[in-house]
Amino acid sequence: MKNKVDKKDIKNLKKRYLLWFYKTSKEALDRIERKFTQIEVDRVVLGELKKSPRAKRLSGFIREFQDYIANKEREGSSLKYCKGKELKPEYEFLALKLKAVEKAIIKEFGTKGLVEIKALYEKEMTERILKATEH
Repeated sequence: MKNKVDKKDIKNLKKRYLLWFYKTSKEALDRIERKFTQIEVDRVVLGELKKSPRAKRLSGFIREFQDYIANKEREGSSLKYCKGKELKPEYEFLALKLKAVEKAIIKEFGTKGLVEIKALYEKEMTERILKATEH
């Protein structure tokens, strides 16, 4: 007697694989991209710190934060760009792979499936942040 795999089981296996594939691809790209989004936020915070009436008194800390931002920007640029603003092949590959995974998800589960997987990813990332700050 043959062991037949249920169509629903196959669909679930594909969905879990695509969820994993999306997650690992998105995480790899996010490791680079978040540096740039964080820099935008860091600059807003830095601007507010500099406007503070206590800015002179706290100038050492503010300078340290400025250095932190500059280091983050250099690190992010070295991960994303070659010379100038030409994208590194590794970065281009990650971005292309993520788009391909998204298309595979849409092919298997439609646009709603992609929306669901993206939402699950965001939920997990948010939960990681909240759990990391609990300690």
